[in-house]
Amino acid sequence: MNSAPSPPSFPRKRESIPPRSAGSDTGLRSFFLVPTVLFAIFVALPLLALIARAVMTGDLFLQLTQPIVLSALRLSALTSVASLLIIVLVGTPTAYLLARSAFPGKRFLDVLIDVPLALPPVVVGVALLLVFGRLGVVGRWLHPLGIEIAFTTLAVVLAQIFVAAPFYVRSAKIGFGRVDPELEEIAVTLGASTWQTLRYVTVPLAWPALVGGAVLSWARALGEFGATIMFAGNFTGRTQTMPLAIMTALESDLQTAIVLATLLVLATFVALFLLRWISRRFGDVW
Repeated sequence: MNSAPSPPSFPRKRESIPPRSAGSDTGLRSFFLVPTVLFAIFVALPLLALIARAVMTGDLFLQLTQPIVLSALRLSALTSVASLLIIVLVGTPTAYLLARSAFPGKRFLDVLIDVPLALPPVVVGVALLLVFGRLGVVGRWLHPLGIEIAFTTLAVVLAQIFVAAPFYVRSAKIGFGRVDPELEEIAVTLGASTWQTLRYVTVPLAWPALVGGAVLSWARALGEFGATIMFAGNFTGRTQTMPLAIMTALESDLQTAIVLATLLVLATFVALFLLRWISRRFGDVW
C-alpha cells in the first residue's frame, strides 16, 4: 500500500532583522565621528597652512616669475602632457582588450599593469635605469648610436608614463566594460564596420571614464618625484620638474618651495574636482 504523499515543502521564511533604534544609530555615528574629524583635520591642516603661508607672502608674483619656478612649470607642463598623450594612445587599446576580450595571459597582464601602483617610485627609477641607462639592457645598444635616454627630458616622460599609466588603464577598462554589447551589435546590423562602431558607439559611451582616467593620470604624472630623480636626475631646464624644484629650493629658498608646492596642491584640487564632477554626472570612473 502506497504511503500518502508528503505535503510540498516551501523554503523557510527568513527571520526579519529588527530595525536598529534611532538611539543606537546616533551613538554609532557619534562614535565614528571622532576619528573622521581627526582624520579630516590631519589631512586639511597641512594643506591650509601651506596655502596660507603662500598667500600671506607679499612678493608672491615675484616668486612666480623666478627662473627656477618658470623653468620647472614649463618642463612639468611639457612632460606631463607628453606622457599623457602616450598613455592614452597605448593605454586605450590595452584597456579595451582587458575589458572586452579573452586571451592567454590576460590575468597576468591585468596584474602587471597594477604593479607600478604598489612599487616605491625609487624602485621604479632604479629599474628604468637598469634598462635604459648607458649600461642597461636597452641602453647599451642605443649608446653606440648616440642615443641617450637616462638623465634626459625623455627619461622624465618615461618615468611619468610608468607610474601614471595604471590610473588611465583602470578607468578606461571600467568605461569599456560598461558599454552594452547590444548597442554595438545594433550598429553592426545597421551596416557599421568594426572601426565605425568603435569610433561612433563604443568610445563615446566610454568617454567619461576615459576623461576621468586621463585626469587622474595627468595629476599623478605632474607630481612624480622618486622615479624621476633616480632615472632622470635633477638638472635645471632639462629634468627638474616642479617636485624636484621644490626639493632644490628647500635648501636655499623656502618661500620658492612653498609657492611651487602650493601650485601643485591647486593643480591637484582642480583635477580631483573635475574627476568628482564627472563621477557625479556619469557614474564612478575609478
